[in-house]
Amino acid sequence: MSLRQSILRKAYPLLMKLSASTSKSRILFPPADATLPPIPPDLTLQLNDGACWNLAESQGKFTLLVNTASDCGYTPQYTQLQQLADDFRDTLLIIGVPANEFKKQEPGSDDEIGQFCSRNYGVTFPIARKTSVIRGVTQHPIYNWLTHAHANGWNDHAPDWNFSKYLLSPEGKLLAYYGPAVEPSVCAELLR
Repeated sequence: MSLRQSILRKAYPLLMKLSASTSKSRILFPPADATLPPIPPDLTLQLNDGACWNLAESQGKFTLLVNTASDCGYTPQYTQLQQLADDFRDTLLIIGVPANEFKKQEPGSDDEIGQFCSRNYGVTFPIARKTSVIRGVTQHPIYNWLTHAHANGWNDHAPDWNFSKYLLSPEGKLLAYYGPAVEPSVCAELLR
């Protein structure tokens, strides 16, 4: 862990306190009358270990997609995400999706990212290969679906920053968006 990462880890509680009243603490749910189509089964995500993930691999489980970064003030959320993955291992799949688009806070290679997550936070949940999560021509198709209401039925909100979270139902329907300042444990409320 670099000096910067160590400082960010120690500053995390203060960052969360300061972020509590900002748009980064936003939680969005679909309107009651929204028609929620499932994510297309042909959308896949290349994982860090070379495997390919698609919705069929998490049928019967909730899926939490989190865009991540190793050099961000929110990076300590890896600990909470791993705890969530452990606590709900039978009903929840978490996938970390590294992105280098917010202030270049994920500069490492896929191997370096995987080693960092495992060594510093004990991460055992799947980590994807580094990809693009923000809108534009390079946005990954899964994030394109997550951030366009015409596709997912209600949500147009793109990630605010690293550690934005999207929760899918076991049927692949988008249930919620959680901003980066929302503690991962809050996501568990819909799993109970």
